[in-house]
Amino acid sequence: MQLHNLSPAPGSVKSRKRVGRGHGSGHGKTSGRGENGQKSRAGGGKRAGFEGGQNPLAMRMPFNPGFKNFNRVEYAPVNVGRLEEYFADGDVVDRGSLVEKGIIKKSTPLVKLLGDGVLTRSLIVRVDKVSDSAAEKIAAAGGKVEDPC
Repeated sequence: MQLHNLSPAPGSVKSRKRVGRGHGSGHGKTSGRGENGQKSRAGGGKRAGFEGGQNPLAMRMPFNPGFKNFNRVEYAPVNVGRLEEYFADGDVVDRGSLVEKGIIKKSTPLVKLLGDGVLTRSLIVRVDKVSDSAAEKIAAAGGKVEDPC
């Protein structure tokens, strides 16, 4: 096989339609554009989003200032006061145990522990994020914060 022997597969290359080249070509006179009207003329047609004079969708929608950060990471907030109600001394607090006790939903991917409330129980915490105030309260109660599993 050599370069000068190569050719495209049969039927894969189609010749372009040459319009406006006389009646015999089948694409003469109006060049496949029909008879009259806006779309038959050069530069004719309507812009994208045009709705026939009706107020377009983009203008009907309310204007929302600012922007939405699509890189934002959402955490389910859980306060240490809730742990006081649901867990006993020495328990391990992780995503699975929080779902089991009904504190968060199963579909919640990430959990952050916040420092609101009072904690007197010694707990082992393995969640995705822990605020500084929550970590202080856990340490003061005799528990510890470990890396998430």
